[in-house]
Amino acid sequence: MSNATLRSPNPWRSPSTNAPRKLGRLKRHESKWAYLFISPFFLMFLVFGLAPVAFSTYIAFFSWDPLGDTRFIGFDNFTNLFSDDRFWQATGNTFSIWALSTFPQMLLALLIASILRNPKLKAPIFWRTLLLIPNITSVLAVAIVFGQLFGRDFGMINVIIGAMGFPHIDFISNTLAGHIAIATMITWRWVGYNALIFLASMLAIPNELYESAELDGASRWQQFRYVTIPGLRNTITFVIIVGTIGGLQVFAEPLTLSGNFNGGDSRQFSTLTLFLFEQMFVEHKYGYAAAIGIAITIIVLIISLINFFLTRRIASEGNK
Repeated sequence: MSNATLRSPNPWRSPSTNAPRKLGRLKRHESKWAYLFISPFFLMFLVFGLAPVAFSTYIAFFSWDPLGDTRFIGFDNFTNLFSDDRFWQATGNTFSIWALSTFPQMLLALLIASILRNPKLKAPIFWRTLLLIPNITSVLAVAIVFGQLFGRDFGMINVIIGAMGFPHIDFISNTLAGHIAIATMITWRWVGYNALIFLASMLAIPNELYESAELDGASRWQQFRYVTIPGLRNTITFVIIVGTIGGLQVFAEPLTLSGNFNGGDSRQFSTLTLFLFEQMFVEHKYGYAAAIGIAITIIVLIISLINFFLTRRIASEGNK
């Protein structure tokens, strides 16, 4: 056997020893690029998400005046908040508008999604695109148009009511009527968006389930109740949570309808975000406004947790 043959590398030994090292270097190289590509999200979240929350939490414990004296007052802002009748009135108004808009909106969205799911529907892309037009319309423009529709003397709604022989409704002074008007604005703007979310979830439900239910003699309503609704359980949870977050941030609609930051003469349109804006930019109580923001966050978390546990319980009972 020649010396060249003895000095030649072993073809079976070399890959087994070098491959793990090369693979490790390749993974480390790919990890560096992966961190680089996802870093913009974390930087944006840090600057525009986490930092404002941390700063708001910090100033909530101060009597904060950017141009004057700033002093630490501990939990006084929270103590004053929970004893403030304006805060509780704003909370009641917010939940009233949320209830009047979220649940009817969800029922309408389910109905529209069921109609769009029909395979015999002509031009489905056109109808799905049409549903997004209210959502992309400026919220201020929507509020102005609906403010004219709900006008006390010459609004179209009152003109129709008057033509039917009923007295006009003052949507500005009447609290319940005003909340219904605001809820109508919110429903018109978001029902199409939620309908598309429900439609996407409905299309993911296997057709075999509907075929089996139809063979068993189930009616359309029974198919919707026992096949569609269970399949939409997670989607309904998502819509309720997102609707809750959006409902607690209602601002432009009550501001346009009331015409001032107080939410009307008797504060009947004052919501939590409108109350926060009033305290910060009208009365310049930055620490107090920060405490209101923290209270809104806590309310959202509580409702989300309640909804989460209720959904889990319903899901566990359905699997039995």
